[in-house]
Amino acid sequence: MEYTFESIRDIVERQRAYFSINETLDVSFRISQLKKLKQAIISHQELLEEALKKDLGRDDFEAYLTDIGPCILEINETIRGLRKWARPETHFSGLMCFPSIFTKVYKMPYGVTLIISPFNFPILLSLGVLTASMAAGNTAIIKTSSKSEACSAALRKMIEETFPEEYITVINGGHDVADMCLDQRVDKIFYTGSPSVGRHVLEKASGKLIPVALELGGETGNWCIIRKDADIKDAARKIAFFKILNAGQICININQVAVAKEIAGGFVEELKKEYDRQIGDKKIYDSEYPRLINRKAFDKCLKEAEGYKDRIVYGGKGNEETLRFEPTVIYPVDIDEEIVKHELFCPLLPIVEYEDDRIDDLLKTISEREHPLAMYLFTKDVSWARRIMSTLQFGGGCINEVCIHLMVKGVPFNGTGHSGMGAYHGEWGFREFSHPQTVLFGKSGFDLPLRYHPYSKKKKDMIKRFEK
Repeated sequence: MEYTFESIRDIVERQRAYFSINETLDVSFRISQLKKLKQAIISHQELLEEALKKDLGRDDFEAYLTDIGPCILEINETIRGLRKWARPETHFSGLMCFPSIFTKVYKMPYGVTLIISPFNFPILLSLGVLTASMAAGNTAIIKTSSKSEACSAALRKMIEETFPEEYITVINGGHDVADMCLDQRVDKIFYTGSPSVGRHVLEKASGKLIPVALELGGETGNWCIIRKDADIKDAARKIAFFKILNAGQICININQVAVAKEIAGGFVEELKKEYDRQIGDKKIYDSEYPRLINRKAFDKCLKEAEGYKDRIVYGGKGNEETLRFEPTVIYPVDIDEEIVKHELFCPLLPIVEYEDDRIDDLLKTISEREHPLAMYLFTKDVSWARRIMSTLQFGGGCINEVCIHLMVKGVPFNGTGHSGMGAYHGEWGFREFSHPQTVLFGKSGFDLPLRYHPYSKKKKDMIKRFEK
């Protein structure tokens, strides 16, 4: 479908008109619509799996594990908690407001929301955000990625068959279509993608003072630190799994590993064994191993690997026909080299050595760079790890684990600084798409004259005593 500024404006205006009739304010309505969304995902599961295979080479199990299944879990959590989350809060107004002693905080929807989703998890990062928007009582326009064409088409078909366009709709297209969406007067924008585009989204929104949530990648990379006391077999198994997943095209994936010099060689050998064990020696042909999203991404990965070909100790080859690129270990790499100063978003994994007794120097360097979206620590010294995790700034992370903090229910997923702003998942998503609206309930009886003119010395003294 060809979109114009006018046709998109018409969609926004129809959604605004629908929102104004207040049907979405009813919590029972929201729950019924979330149940419809869940049923739509279940009934279209095969279509969504086929689309993920076509766009990203995903095995059906991985498609369900990382995109489809988490959407269903997110909806289930939201349905269970929504009545409690949406309930107005009652607060004591305080003596200064006497006799109006009760104040309510209503959790109000913004109105028309714009969700701009990425290619790497095109189902999860569209429908997961949509769940939060619907839960809060908004309407939604989902602008899907032009890179994941099959998933965009599948999402559009599913949404069209499930919801009226004035409530939920999907818009496909490239950057020009995204800009036409951003030029509209919507009420809330949620963008997931790169920091560079995030800046553009924020700039566009600022002109109309539209509130924005950004979930971005680690601009200077998500770090994994392995101390000399770590279980390197356990770390290698988990890291290999994570880098194989979606061929490294994950915003919270490990961008580089910093490993203590004392165990670096042993860790690299264990990592090689794990890659061989988990994915075998036919990586660039195996249908179970995902591919890069397009030729541009493949060529970028290949070019970066060729720049470090003298230090590739595992992998390094790709298949232009399948767009699969082997998990590739580059070792050793200095902490100030270019490859560890930007997000890779591919199967390349640089290994940086450091001296374990100078761990503070490593942490200082990481803290001076842009805040990562994720941080991972492997060590037996959990008290040290707790201290580091509670002092460094990053989106989220794990101690002696990778990635699965994303699956924990009831906790936020977010970034900070260059890795994002705002948060969602469960109640945090409901809050992100809600405006807290404070209303004091006034009373006319027993109205104290203290606040009214004229201000005598007696009144002033009494007010000051109240305030203290």
